[in-house]
Amino acid sequence: MTAPRLEIDLDKVCHNARTLVDRLAGKGITVTGVTKATLGSPSVARAMRRGGVVGLADSRVENLARLRLGQDPASEEGSGPLTLLRSPMGSQIEDVVQTADVSCNTELVIIDRLNAAAARHHRSHGVLLMVELGDLREGVAVDDVLDVVRATLRCSNLTLAGLGTNLACRSGVVPDDGNMAQLSFLVDAVEATFGIEVGLVSGGNSANLDWALGTASTHRINNLRLGEAVLMGREPLHRRPVEGLHLDAITLVAEVIESKRKPTQPWGDLARSAFGDPAGLGEHGELAIRQPDHAGQLVRAAPGSGFRVWQSILALGRQDVDPAGLAPPRGCQVVDASSDHLIVVGEPAGLAVGAEMVFGLDYSALLRAMTSPFVAKVFRGVDS
Repeated sequence: MTAPRLEIDLDKVCHNARTLVDRLAGKGITVTGVTKATLGSPSVARAMRRGGVVGLADSRVENLARLRLGQDPASEEGSGPLTLLRSPMGSQIEDVVQTADVSCNTELVIIDRLNAAAARHHRSHGVLLMVELGDLREGVAVDDVLDVVRATLRCSNLTLAGLGTNLACRSGVVPDDGNMAQLSFLVDAVEATFGIEVGLVSGGNSANLDWALGTASTHRINNLRLGEAVLMGREPLHRRPVEGLHLDAITLVAEVIESKRKPTQPWGDLARSAFGDPAGLGEHGELAIRQPDHAGQLVRAAPGSGFRVWQSILALGRQDVDPAGLAPPRGCQVVDASSDHLIVVGEPAGLAVGAEMVFGLDYSALLRAMTSPFVAKVFRGVDS
């Protein structure tokens, strides 16, 4: 089978989704499945649907279009809204109203343009108004929420789908009882001011799991947008496994193209590598960074210095994956990568040329590997 490749176990994705859906249901919270790390894969979306998510969300209109084409409107799994997670670009307004049922919004100028585009296409489009609660990514200021809601309600071709927030993505602000209560208070204020019912209160992403599963009260929060936890089996705040979830629903397989014992230190005149700072192994196998001085003077290394270790080179590089996000087999260590070569050391790395090595991934590594056209995507399990 071709390598490198991502192996995606759809049954494990479905299991992770179902476990989280069932666990959160006891808290009065539904799950929207986030597919952006898989480029809007219809197969992954169907696995999430089988797992009980109430809708799908992605940050790219192009990915939502793939999801739309992959839906079976006659099936129960084909139902549920498609949500655009990233604020719409003005240049894609027409595509947004034709592809997404709901979009996350923070700017009145974009909301006005969505209204006009929805009118042209004889559609009603939902607005999930995002509120800034400290992470300093997207969001309307708390003091401006009522004014923006008022303006949105005046748009005849838009509906206020609900209020939401996003934490932990930029600044690492932890979702907790305080900021979730603040979002809930805003929902109460909107309902009291305008005499409407706010249907969707979207508290955040996989970073909300510790709070949601551990709190005594979820206040008005009734939805979470989950991608990383479903796909990777971990919560992103501390990268801890979530109990009952598969950590290997998605793995990366790469092929060995060279396997030799080599010194841990380079030799010759050393300057900067292709990616900035040259890196190598220290005397005892630890990763060490060697930096030329600011004048650009070269560093001289003695030939063949350092211990000898098994070094395997795999046909995988920074163009394909984030090397820092790879988890190699036990006893191996990823020590460096160039555009097209991944350097792994350790006795288990002393594999024959042509052998394959299986890596776990974090979210960053998955994002880049999914995007690379040089990484094949192989789906296993039930795809229906």
